[in-house]
Amino acid sequence: MKRFAISARKSSWPATPTDAQARCHELAVERGLVFVHPFDDPLVIAGQGTVGDEILRHRLGDVSAIFVPVGGGGLISGVGSYVKALRPAVKVIGVEPCGADAMYRSIAAGRRVVLDSVDIFADGVAVREVGALTFPIVQTTVDEIVRVSNDEICAAIKDIFDDIRTIMEPAGALAVAGLRRWVEREKVNGARFAAILSGANMNFDRLRFVAERAEVGDAREALFGVSIPERPGAFRAFCATIGRRVVTEFNYRLSGRDVAHIFVGIATRSRQDAADIAATLNAGGYATVDLTDNETAKLHVRHMVGGRSADVAHEQLYRFEFPERPGALMAFLEKLGGRWNISLFHYRNHGADFGRVLAGFEVPDGEMPEFESFLDGLDYRYQRESGNTAYDLFLAR
Repeated sequence: MKRFAISARKSSWPATPTDAQARCHELAVERGLVFVHPFDDPLVIAGQGTVGDEILRHRLGDVSAIFVPVGGGGLISGVGSYVKALRPAVKVIGVEPCGADAMYRSIAAGRRVVLDSVDIFADGVAVREVGALTFPIVQTTVDEIVRVSNDEICAAIKDIFDDIRTIMEPAGALAVAGLRRWVEREKVNGARFAAILSGANMNFDRLRFVAERAEVGDAREALFGVSIPERPGAFRAFCATIGRRVVTEFNYRLSGRDVAHIFVGIATRSRQDAADIAATLNAGGYATVDLTDNETAKLHVRHMVGGRSADVAHEQLYRFEFPERPGALMAFLEKLGGRWNISLFHYRNHGADFGRVLAGFEVPDGEMPEFESFLDGLDYRYQRESGNTAYDLFLAR
């Protein structure tokens, strides 16, 4: 009886499928085991081709195209071979992440390309090199390879959850992300497509990232860096320019007396809608930069806007809660008025019933009784946070 090398010990799991394969080869040599390749094997390819058979036999199998996630190419080789043999008119379209696109680059080059590095967000397809057997099959049976961003993958995970209440892993939702992108590009209506969901091995901690980025990937949120005048009432005037749009995020820290730089998220309907917002803001005199595709801004800067400011004087820190609805942030700012300068502002729409704001105001000690009387009249729940340990460590002057 032959023994098979199928994995390494958990304590030494490598970072990528390519590393895992190298480790399995080592184990096979060390222990006299037989290595079974996960995708570059004729029997594995044939077995994965049965997925194509199931799709065509299904009562809804009269499809125009099948979207298939691509890593090393085993699944799409099997599906492509079967489908093209029986129904050559059906398109077979592969989908890869932009950061792990070995098959896309190999097809473009006409030879197998080895990637210097891979993005492991969709770790189930994160291979540096496609298979020697799979590559020529893909060349002859696959119509196109579509590449998608991590944000688009997150949006696909959300779509699948909304539809069937199942959480896919990033590689598992890859085909849906590609389908969405392809349909948007081709502007197709009334056709029937199939997308293969290839796995649901989701790490729970990763859901935080997925939820944060899904709205951007779905073109439902755009992120901007905007410069506005540093004066009382400037926030309110800025929000008036936006109109009755849903503000999803608002980060600001006073850093000078002339210009304020804010990080703002706005709910959108499409990518064109986001471009229209930027054009409106620029036309209104606000220097605006679209940060929606800026990975550094989305991963890091949005959480780091702020810090200590040497220009702040008499800062008082408060937390507020208000009912979350379209225009709620604008209504909040209108009630605040423009008498006391806002020196710090953080707001993020989390989809809850109540919005939460952390705000700093420049209020001289002699005006505090009047200021708190003013807050009492706002009809918003609030709590003073000046002196909070976190504030003292990271934000206080």
